[in-house]
Amino acid sequence: MDPVGDTLQRLRETFRAGRTQPAEFRAAQLEGLGRFLRDHKQLLQEALAQDLHKLTQLDSAFIRKEPFGLVLIITPWNYPVNLTLLPLVGALAAGNCVVLKPSEISKGTEKVLAEVLPQYLDQSCFAVMPGGPKETGQLLEHKFDYIFFTGSPRVGRIVMAAAAKHLTPVTLELGGKNPCYVDDNCDPQTVANRLAFFRYFNAGQTCVAPDYVLCSPKMQERLLPALQSAITRFYGEDPRSSPDLGRIINEKHFQRLQGLLGCGRVAIGGQSDESDRYIAPTVLVDVQETEPVMQEEIFGPILPIVNVRSLDEAIDFIKRREKPLALYAFSNSNQVVNEMLDRTSSGSFTSNDGFVNLTLPSLPLGGVGNSGMGRYHGKYSFDTFSHHRACLLSPSGLEKLNEIRYPPYTDRNQQLIRWALGSQSCTLL
Repeated sequence: MDPVGDTLQRLRETFRAGRTQPAEFRAAQLEGLGRFLRDHKQLLQEALAQDLHKLTQLDSAFIRKEPFGLVLIITPWNYPVNLTLLPLVGALAAGNCVVLKPSEISKGTEKVLAEVLPQYLDQSCFAVMPGGPKETGQLLEHKFDYIFFTGSPRVGRIVMAAAAKHLTPVTLELGGKNPCYVDDNCDPQTVANRLAFFRYFNAGQTCVAPDYVLCSPKMQERLLPALQSAITRFYGEDPRSSPDLGRIINEKHFQRLQGLLGCGRVAIGGQSDESDRYIAPTVLVDVQETEPVMQEEIFGPILPIVNVRSLDEAIDFIKRREKPLALYAFSNSNQVVNEMLDRTSSGSFTSNDGFVNLTLPSLPLGGVGNSGMGRYHGKYSFDTFSHHRACLLSPSGLEKLNEIRYPPYTDRNQQLIRWALGSQSCTLL
């Protein structure tokens, strides 16, 4: 018997069943909490007196956003300018000093960031630290006031473990396998156009790209020729000669992706050229959940299709896996879209499109669970790199008004305190 494990399992099953999601349920729980405080006010006061022997009016209360201090920003190779400057803007705007660690994999950009960018910033409060894993490890041995990391969950765990030694707060922008559900009730060519664009953009090396498709066998049959049509229109009969199709970042990642081409069956594409680090826009079918292509984030121009019989089966498939950074659903039915939204969890959710949410500064980017923690973009970047300091400025005078809160607590003082706090207040000091 494991009472703790049994209790945690029971609570997780309740959450997964969606019991806590409806607003009515949440309101009922808060109402119950309110009844507890009202019904047992005397009991709680007696308990506090036993344990601890135990007002705020005319004060100014506000939140002051202050810089953390010295922050470390570790950036990835797939969008080495964009994913460096976006968090950097937030850190500088919030008033921090910054150490920037660009990715050594995107060598050209690292060189520009290390040699040219410091010329435009005050080097007394900004520094670039180039180098590889060894240099990053050395950096993480030091204490920072905040760490912002973009990369894989594997390295994210290393960063978080290092931060924990100094109790340093972190934002982890990670990744994962982003599902894309395609309902039978939608136009396959429209879906194919958007899927092909967002899957093969930057040769698939985008953390929020759709990673795999869930659809019925019937929709797969309609979707395959539509995907072939879209790929041909976008990149021509020979995608290798297209100036619009990117290449894999390095030999290591090319070899990893070439290994994934052996999963399932190649329905579209599948060609590769090691000398050019070229992998054609590829679609895989007959893919099993246990195959390597479904066990790791692909991060390349490969799109597996997994068959499901229903929306419920698709949702169950998604919920069995780690929470993704992004989730996509294509359907002409609002009910289907809303059900997918209500019954799943992800960093972001988009219906009938790709990662256009990245272009909207009013929406944050951030993961949940295995896909990360924290968020940024627009104002969220400023907030992420700011300590939200709770402040209360109390007047130095008016001492007579404050005397009622001092002991001894006579019946008259207690009545005045209750009146000052309000008849509905159940605040316990």
